[in-house]
Amino acid sequence: MARTALTLAALATVAVLAACGADEGAAGSATTTSAPTSASSSGSTATTQAKPSAADGVRLVGIGTFDAPVYVAAPPADNRRVFVVEQGGTIRVIVGGKRRSRPFLDIRSRVTSGGEQGLLSMAFAPDYAKTRRFYVNYTDRSGDQRVVEYRRSRGRADRADGGSARLVLIYRQPEANHNGGLVTFGPDKLLYIGTGDGGGANDQHGPRGNAQNLDSLLGKLLRVDPRRSGGRAYRVPSSNPFADRSGARPEIYSYGLRNPWRFSFDRRTGDLTIADVGQNAVEEVNFAKKGRARGANYGWRPLEGTRRNFDEPAPNAVAPVIELAHDDGNCSITGGYVVRDPDLPALAGRYVYGDFCVGRLRSAKLSEGSARGDRPIPGLKKVEQLSSFGEDARGRVYVTSLSGPVYRLSAG
Repeated sequence: MARTALTLAALATVAVLAACGADEGAAGSATTTSAPTSASSSGSTATTQAKPSAADGVRLVGIGTFDAPVYVAAPPADNRRVFVVEQGGTIRVIVGGKRRSRPFLDIRSRVTSGGEQGLLSMAFAPDYAKTRRFYVNYTDRSGDQRVVEYRRSRGRADRADGGSARLVLIYRQPEANHNGGLVTFGPDKLLYIGTGDGGGANDQHGPRGNAQNLDSLLGKLLRVDPRRSGGRAYRVPSSNPFADRSGARPEIYSYGLRNPWRFSFDRRTGDLTIADVGQNAVEEVNFAKKGRARGANYGWRPLEGTRRNFDEPAPNAVAPVIELAHDDGNCSITGGYVVRDPDLPALAGRYVYGDFCVGRLRSAKLSEGSARGDRPIPGLKKVEQLSSFGEDARGRVYVTSLSGPVYRLSAG
């Protein structure tokens, strides 16, 4: 396994997510470019854990403590519910600010958890209120990643039907790291799936690795319609860039990724931002206007950020808009969201993200080919073991710590 994002000696049972460059650990400065994880659950009530810290009109408000939280999501148009994904295989639901005592979903018996493996995300179908369909991405008992459809219980709004599982997609993992693991619906109402390059260091599987190999699902952003179609588990949109290319997997939307942790769509514009974990030197953020990531090559493994990593071709590689150096203490980028919360004007239109090791939240104004004003959000306390971000139906942004706390970004 490649370098993890922090020293595990003091956290023997805590999973380390997102990670992994080489065998060295590297808050630091960022370079903007203009060219081409275990804690115990608390009680049944989700309350503020401590006095929020304010910074330029921004504060972190605790909503509860969970067991290795790795993602936060909410159903479309549901302003009462927030769902917290726990790495070990459970999903918790908060309703009106209070956590239900029983999990929404418990698939611990199906999940391999630890290191970078586990239950890594969930996504609600755009028509969830009618169809009750939602999707999860988890590491199975064989160490491979599965995207599985479930349905909410017909009679209980806060419980999933555990017997409704239907396999949509499995992607094989040569190693136990670089699992990707995010599923989310885009503005086109299709399901996007982020996959890592298969693990190890330097995308070592295959003559030139997986990320540049269009015949592999690994190191990619995939796009599918997850509804069953005839005898098939999902449909491939005809508009996918390689849908008709011989020797290429039609599910691929973008490629050349090492371990996309995480990606998101701007809820207002549909623009796509991908944070991609680096190897030895560079963490990166990639940005594309709506629809322009179609067929994009983000350069790994020939390139790590804008740094030449292998003397191999990376056709039409798109340069990142932000690079974070390991020399500044960064080790594993954690991607977030463009803030569209109307109650948080201090960060309006700015992309919020961070790094697992540094733990300081940063924000930047992104545009195609460049980023402006990339800086830490001043005054906010560090989020130790920064594992992920999330967004609810109102556009409020959440921050998760693998050690347990989950916070909401709020006005100061």
